[in-house]
Amino acid sequence: MRLTFNSILITLGANLCCAATTPDATPAPLSYVGTTVATSDADGALRPAIGVHNFQVVRANRTASEHRDHLPDTYLHQPMLAWAHGKFYLEYLSAPRNEHDAPTSTSLTTSVDGRTWDATRTIFPAFALPDGSSTIAHQRMGFYIAPNGRLLALAFYGKPPTPNDGTGIGRAVREIYPDDTFGPIYFIRLNAKNPYPQFTPPYARYDTSPDRGFVIACEALLADKLMTAQWWEEDQLDETEFYTVRGKALSYVTRPDGATLGIWKNALVATTRDAGRTWSEKQFAPQLPSNASKYWLQRTHDSRYALFLNPTNRLRYPLAVMTSPDAARFDELLAVHGELPDQRFPGAFKNPGPQYVRGIVEGNGTPPDSAQATWVTYSVNKEDIWISRIPIPIHSRNPAHVNDTFDAIAASTLPDDWNIYSPRWAPVRIVAIGAPGNHALELRDEDPYDYARAVRVFPETHGLKFSVKLLARQNQARLELDLLDAQGARPVQLAFAEDGHLWARHEGIWQDVGPYPVDQWLNLSLEIKPSATADTAELRINGKPALSRALVFNEPVRTVERVSFRTGAYRNRGLAGKELIGADQKVPVAVFLIDDVVATPVR
Repeated sequence: MRLTFNSILITLGANLCCAATTPDATPAPLSYVGTTVATSDADGALRPAIGVHNFQVVRANRTASEHRDHLPDTYLHQPMLAWAHGKFYLEYLSAPRNEHDAPTSTSLTTSVDGRTWDATRTIFPAFALPDGSSTIAHQRMGFYIAPNGRLLALAFYGKPPTPNDGTGIGRAVREIYPDDTFGPIYFIRLNAKNPYPQFTPPYARYDTSPDRGFVIACEALLADKLMTAQWWEEDQLDETEFYTVRGKALSYVTRPDGATLGIWKNALVATTRDAGRTWSEKQFAPQLPSNASKYWLQRTHDSRYALFLNPTNRLRYPLAVMTSPDAARFDELLAVHGELPDQRFPGAFKNPGPQYVRGIVEGNGTPPDSAQATWVTYSVNKEDIWISRIPIPIHSRNPAHVNDTFDAIAASTLPDDWNIYSPRWAPVRIVAIGAPGNHALELRDEDPYDYARAVRVFPETHGLKFSVKLLARQNQARLELDLLDAQGARPVQLAFAEDGHLWARHEGIWQDVGPYPVDQWLNLSLEIKPSATADTAELRINGKPALSRALVFNEPVRTVERVSFRTGAYRNRGLAGKELIGADQKVPVAVFLIDDVVATPVR
């Protein structure tokens, strides 16, 4: 079933209106003008943005937690991102099992390269409430780099059962010092409607701090109407004049004309020309899907704009991106994270999919590779935290033939032009092999319910000559190789299987090609004739025909344009809502090496 971009418009009530509006109707400042439509497949049947690297930051684990505070939590969600002190800072919510579980704390992790992350630690712990319950953390904003250079981390302390209905305790703040130690916790703003009038919170107000530089940083944040507009959701019953606009999960970006464009949940958009003091009237963005997940607007280094989103009206997958030259008309919808792994731990309101995307807010730091890429973070299945590096310019077509030896790429890094899916227990990396300077791409897998994956896009073609060298370190694991078309259909499918045999799928039926060796390179080649009616592929192993006849396509396609290597069986959508046995324990490691990948279109 295909899900269109025609959003079902809903009445959101007065609390989603602007405090300052323009009297006459004007065209919405943002719209989707493309024709690409996402399906309900895990990848939306979308082309991938070339060269995206997906890294799992935190893998939820109930019995063997890697969290420094040994939290066994399996609800991890709402990540936030910043760059300061020469590294990424990422915070997220952590709850025992369900959304809005008490206690919910806020955790923090750091990384200098976005690939390898330090052990997570609690930065805003929960505390007890007078009724015997515990606080529930919630936040739509995580960090603020003040004009005086201070790095502030923030979190909101709500109460059960709903932390973001305006009846919570207040918003907390603390400084993160350059050595990654933390300053004391203070409240930067207490909710006007205190549910416990006689209760004294455990933290003082920020202006009681003896550190004058910290107080100045907090006051700069309080005066910043764009930054604090992100707070409204938790404070929404507050009747003061603090907020000039209302809405959930604001993301904003500066347009070429100097105005600021904002987007909220439910595909609502508006603009401000005075740094958030007044706003145009909110409108629905034409043709933009509305699914109660978040949107993220980002200006990229090539002076274009990216909008990250879940591109369906109901589902929170895939994570996709559309781009624009002017922040007004967005086009070319592409997949950023097209994987939907099994949800290992069920829980209330745990939507499947890569969702609640956030990047680095304007002013919250610039990573050193910003001229080459942009970064976004998100949760997957509301239980794992991920980050993606998206190369600039964001594009989906490769005009050049592929001839990848990996020798010029440093060990422990990744090839720029490959799409990488790298869970913590199934990492992908370049490794040194054999003679000095000889490198290969390694897919390693110890995850019982996920896999490593690497995808290479080549020029779209019907006729193709493809070859690759493959090495298996064992014969009791699985590696699948697929050729794919633009929508992800797989006409050619091969598998190094757990029984030690290579299998090739012929017209939907798996055929036994024979045993494959361990720790020996195999030269595998596939050839598709250039005729527009050709629907077979010739398979050769070490230069010899592997089967008595050509492989008939498993799915009809007009062209092919990428090759996929995956350490597990194909999945469209993973399972959700069921506890998975053994999810906390690694399985015996499987390792496969890939080298000398050649893809030559035949016209």
